[in-house]
This record gives sequence, C-alpha cells and structure tokens, in this order.
Amino acid sequence: MSEAVEHAHTGHLDPRIEAWFAERDWHIFDFQREAWAAQAAGQSGLIHAPTGTGKTLAAWFGAVNAWWQSAADTTTTPGLTVLWITPLRALAADTTGHLERSAAELGLPWSVERRTGDTKSHVKQRQRKKLPSALVTTPESLNLLLSYADHEKMFANIQTVVVDEWHELLSTKRGVALELGLSRLRAINPKLATWGLSATLANLDEAGSALTGGRAITRIRGAVPATTEIEALLPETVDRFPWAGHMGTQMVAPVIAALEAARTTLLFTNTRSQAELWHQALIRARPDWLDKIALHHGSLDRELRDTVEAMIADGRLTCVVATSSLDLGVDFSPVDQVIQIGSPKGVARLLQRAGRSGHRPGVPSRILCVPTHAFELVEIAAARQKALAGELEARPPLTGALDVLAQHVVTRALGSAATGGVSPEDLYDEIVDTHAYRDITPEAWQWTLDFVTRGGAALSAYPEFRRVDIGADGKLSVGDKRIARRHRMTMGTITSDAAMSVRWVKGGRIGTVEERFIAQLKPGDVFLFSGRLLELTRVRDLTAYVKAATRKNRQVPRWGGGRMAITGTLADAIRDLLEAARDGRYDTPELAAIQNILELQKNWSALPAADQLLVEHVTSREGRHWFFYPFAGRLAHEGLSALVAWRLARMHKATFRFSVNDYGFELVTRSKVDFTVDELRAAFSPDNLVDDLLTCLNASELAKHAFRDIARIAGLVFSGYPGANKSARQVQASSGLVYDVLARYDADNRLLTQARDEVLARELEIDRLRAALSRIGDQSIRLAEPPRLTPLGFPLWVERVASQVTNESWKDRVARMTVQLEKAADR
Repeated sequence: MSEAVEHAHTGHLDPRIEAWFAERDWHIFDFQREAWAAQAAGQSGLIHAPTGTGKTLAAWFGAVNAWWQSAADTTTTPGLTVLWITPLRALAADTTGHLERSAAELGLPWSVERRTGDTKSHVKQRQRKKLPSALVTTPESLNLLLSYADHEKMFANIQTVVVDEWHELLSTKRGVALELGLSRLRAINPKLATWGLSATLANLDEAGSALTGGRAITRIRGAVPATTEIEALLPETVDRFPWAGHMGTQMVAPVIAALEAARTTLLFTNTRSQAELWHQALIRARPDWLDKIALHHGSLDRELRDTVEAMIADGRLTCVVATSSLDLGVDFSPVDQVIQIGSPKGVARLLQRAGRSGHRPGVPSRILCVPTHAFELVEIAAARQKALAGELEARPPLTGALDVLAQHVVTRALGSAATGGVSPEDLYDEIVDTHAYRDITPEAWQWTLDFVTRGGAALSAYPEFRRVDIGADGKLSVGDKRIARRHRMTMGTITSDAAMSVRWVKGGRIGTVEERFIAQLKPGDVFLFSGRLLELTRVRDLTAYVKAATRKNRQVPRWGGGRMAITGTLADAIRDLLEAARDGRYDTPELAAIQNILELQKNWSALPAADQLLVEHVTSREGRHWFFYPFAGRLAHEGLSALVAWRLARMHKATFRFSVNDYGFELVTRSKVDFTVDELRAAFSPDNLVDDLLTCLNASELAKHAFRDIARIAGLVFSGYPGANKSARQVQASSGLVYDVLARYDADNRLLTQARDEVLARELEIDRLRAALSRIGDQSIRLAEPPRLTPLGFPLWVERVASQVTNESWKDRVARMTVQLEKAADR
C-alpha cells in the first residue's frame, strides 16, 4: 500500500460511496482507496489494473469524492467538473450509462452527458450553451470545443480529466492531439487533475509523463490481478506443411462445440474480412442460430452495432463475431468466454481481448485461441507464456509530429477570438508543456508558425494556405469564416482510405467499405458484407447501392490495416520456444501437437536458435531460393528483404523476387549465383541503413502516399463539404500535386521529411529493423541446404505463389506441392 493510503483519513472518503458498495455487497479494493485518497489530495495519476477489477469506479468515485470534499454547495448541479475521454464512440455510450446510473444512485446532483460524432446536432447546440457536470467525449470532440471563442469559460471550473484506455491513444497522433488539448486545459486551470486508465501498459513512467506533460504522477497498480485462462484449441490433425493463406474456417466444428458449452461468446478475428467469413461459416454450420449469432466491426452502420451491443448486454446472443471494434472496455457481463481466431499477434492484445469475458471482480477471464495453421500454435503458446509472466509490449508515445501541431495552432488561433488572438509566446509555453513537443527546436516552432500564416516558402503565393492572421500586436487569430468552417469540419487525426457508403436500393444504410474495393466491382457482382450476400446495382456520389443477392459466388471486401505483424515481445518468445524444441523440449501442449513438424524441420534443415541466423538455400525449377529467418515481423521484413536483395545484387548480378511473413523472407532468382557466409553477413550490415533503404525502395512514391494523411491533418488539402466529399483518388491527386510542388521548390520542407520518417517508422518499422540487424551482427549464420522446401520455408513459397498472376490456380499449385513434400517426408 502506498504512502497516499497510509496517510488517508476517514474524511477522504464520503460515506455515501462506502454505502453504495455495501448495498451491492461489493468489496472495495486497496487500489481504489489509494486512487480516492490521491484524488482527494489533488494529485494526478495512472491506474494500471486488469480489466474488470474496477478501474472506472476508482477514477469516477475519486472525482466525485474530491468534488464533495471541496465544493461549497453540494446540492446544486455544477457546471463541467469532470471530463471523461474515451478512444471509441461505442465506449463513450457505455461509459455514459454507467456514470449516469451511479450518479443517480449516489444522489449526486450532477448531469452526465456524452458528446461524440454520433451526438444529435440539437444536443450539441444545447451543450455549447451549458456543458453538463460530467462530459464523456473523444479527443476529436474535445479539440473541436477548444476551437470555440468561449472555450475558456466552458472549462473554467473543470477539476478532473480521466483518459480511459490511455494505451490505445498513447502511441498515435490522436494521443498527440489529446496531449495538446490537455495542455490547454491545464493552462486554463493549473490545478487540473489528470488520470489515465489502462490494463495493458508496460512503459508506465513514459505513459504517465505523456499524460501530464512530465508532472508528478501517482502510479497505482491494481492489487487484485484477474485470473486469465488461456487455452489453445488443438486440431485433430496437423499439416506438416502449414501455410497462412486461409481464414481458419476448417476449425468451425470444434469452435461450434466450444460455443455450445458457453452462455455468450465473443469470437474475435484480426481482420474484418475474416470476421465476415467466420460469421457466414458459423451460420452455415448452425442455421438454427441465425438469430443468435451477430456480426460487429467498425465498417458496419452505427445503429447496427448499437443493436448488437444491446443484445450482448441483455444476454440474447450466443456468439458475436467481432474485430477490434469490441476490444476496449465496454462492459458485457453476460460474456463468459472469448475465442480468438488465429494468432493474437501480441501479448497485450491477447490480454485485452481475454478481459472481455468474466468482466467482474474475482471472475476469471477465459480465452480460447484457435490456430488457422500449425505454426500459430507456437505463437499462441508464446503469447500465453509472456502474458502469464506479465511481460507486455511497450507503447512509446509519438513526438514531434508537425502536422498535428499545425492543426492545433489553427485551433488555438480560432478559439482565441474572445481575447483578440493568442500570442505566439503563450502558445509556445502550452506546446512545450507536452511530452510530444517538449524538445521542439526554435527552428521547428518558427517553421510551423510560418507554415500556418504564409503556407511556407513554396506556397506563400497562394492565399488559401494563409489560414492564420498575425495582428499588429503579434497575436494569432483566424478572421476568415470560410477557413474557420473548413478547419472545424476536418479537425482530427484519424485517417484511412476513403470509405464508400453501402445502402439498400430501397433505402437504409448498411455501413461502409473502402472505395478501392468497390472500384474493382461492376453492377451485378456479388460480395459478402454485414453477414449478407449483396449484389451491386450501381455506384453514385460515393455510395454503392445494393440488393440481396441470389447467386452464391461472391467476393469479400478487404480493408486497409489488415497487415498485422507479431510484436517484438512475442517474436522473442517464439524464438525461445523453437530453441527449446531444437533441444528436444516440447513442454507445452501446443509444441507437443506439432512435434512432428518441428522434428521434420530439424531433420531437413535446422530450427532457429537465439545465437544463430538460419539461412536456407534450396534449388528448384524456379531457380535458387534463399530463405532468411530473422523473426522481426512482417513489416520489418518487407524493408529487410528489399535491402538484402539490393545489396546482394550489387555483389553478383541477379534479379530477385521475394515474399515475406512474420518469421522471415524468401529471395528467389533464376541467376546461378551462390553467396558465401561473408557476403550474406555484409548484406545484413547496419551501416548506411536508411540511405540504402531509401535507394532500393521506391521511397518517393511511398512518401507521397504517406504525405496524403499528413497533408489532410496539416490542412493542406480539403476532403470536401458534407454531401460533396471528394473521392480518395481526388484527395490523393490534390496531395500529390502539393507534394510535387514542395519537393521541387521547397525540398527541405519539414512535412516532406516527416512523410519519409513515417514511412520508415510505420511501413517498415525501422527501429525494429535496425534492432534485427544489430542482433544478427552478434549471431553466427547457419547456412543450411535442404533438398526441398522445409516446413518453415513452405509458407513463404506459398505467399509468393499466391501473389503471382497466372492462368493456373495458385491453390491447385500449392496442393500439388504439398503432396510432393508429404511424400518426401513419408520417405
């Protein structure tokens, strides 16, 4: 117990809170008392506790108790006192309900409301005149409120800000925008207490610093860890040559059995496409469950998702097939089982999803992991090992994003109309009061001011890029109403490929799919969406009109963001388990289930070891194959494969084709070249890494694509007014023109540099790639020459074959190769 609790006295906690718990026969945990004592003392803090153990009550009742302790009049409804930030609209609705009910039960004279993009316009107008006592909102809605001239009056008496699921925002631009918003609130009220909530954070000190701008913070850990039961669903038979090209629906029968044994199950997939296919597969297997199985993902219409969430809460559903749309802390107490289809790809994600079940103190969380191929059994065992050891992934906060800073400067200039503008000096003091910009250089700050006031060096001749005015007194303001309107419409940092609305021909909205998917279809084509087979009838004004399909052949939309890579923490655990198998230790049920595969890998080649880089060289009719296994994750391997191919081609003239997965990458060439161990080591040198990467990749095109999002956030391109939105192609063209102008006339533009850095960090995971090269430098290279494709190499071969466009069905080709390899293995 911390010092805060030891020095707490009975006056710190209002007896009404004690009575509320007693009426429900609920136990008050020590960490909750610790949080309440710290809040009563006016401190800020970070509560890190397992899902379902009472983090929300720790933060909410602490804020209520602090108000009861300090308010002169506790019978009158106060203005805005508590601001509750959530990363998801769905979470905002659920949280609002919980806070509202508990406030009424306590007899608290507070109004509780939410404000998100889903809130009706008349409610927003009323809130503009008077905010409720407690407002549940999102980072985007907060920053929109800060753009109004009377925002200082709105937030004048705020006492507490609670940021729920802080880990979800921490390493994103949304988190950076929130840091800036919190800094503004602290400037209005220097005594503001800020509290973060999370269940899956490793870097608590860094997370706390980002939350409070480096101020002192009380770290509180949940004293009652929830029991998490993690189990793998072992298949009856295991292919000796597994590959990751299917959705795992071959496991439907045992999954149905697991569903029958539980009351309500959340079945998670890693992609929306996989969710659609699994929903259809379950309905096909159990048509009598048609009204008992539902689908939930972020592209479905909000009303459809609300209906599903209400049915979960009421216990009316046997199973909900979902993606990350239900990852976060919505409380569905009827859920007593979670099923994860495929590898969770990360330890924190596994625990986050497991926590959706048993969502009550003292009730264990249960998650059943279903492998879609044999090697995912290793990933599941590795994730369980790390999860039970409490070793989670760190989420480093972003720093220095100038596109977000530029947006915030316009917001602050717009919101300062009541005071005649904001001085650059005052604004600078607020900005450096954040973790994201505490180290900003004077040059970068001046560049940002020049960018929003003139458009920068290359765009100064165009009036539309002069968004902020500088008055005679040097203050910043926005005088153009058109600029103000456009800015408020496009605020925020959430970016994605343009979504196209999907509607029934006879009326009614179903959801959204990405524009590029619909562009591949023609009227009459059938696709699976929202758990239904739909026939496209026409496309008009960024809307796809559909009707129910009668034909069964269909396509499945593929959404961006589906390239999920294993985390570094998980990769380390996978290597440890494979090394144990190399030494003959099959200590988990998962490893024992695929022992024959791992033994075959050892017999034909080798199993990777921590002190070795395994390289396999195989010759076939296609040419010479080189398989490398750094275990650095899919994204890092994309850059690493291009880098190594380019460097090897400089040593011996050769043209390479390549494929990647989470474990490694394949290079194949028809040239009759052999590489020595020394040449392979040189290809993995960390020297000149960034320069060589930018040379061997089409860095300009990659950066141009990344620049589209930067340009939108920074206000360089406008995506259109409501009802007249621009297509993704139009937005890309506009940002592309700006990119070309800047590249030609302002090559040192800081947004161009940011685009390049984001490609390296986000698309290629440059830090992880660099760490892999450093690790390889300390390893020996094990060069194996197996007679044929090995179990580890086969999935990479399949990945490449599947990406090739030929007249021959790639699945038929894979099947024939599998037969050949199985015969060889039998021999």
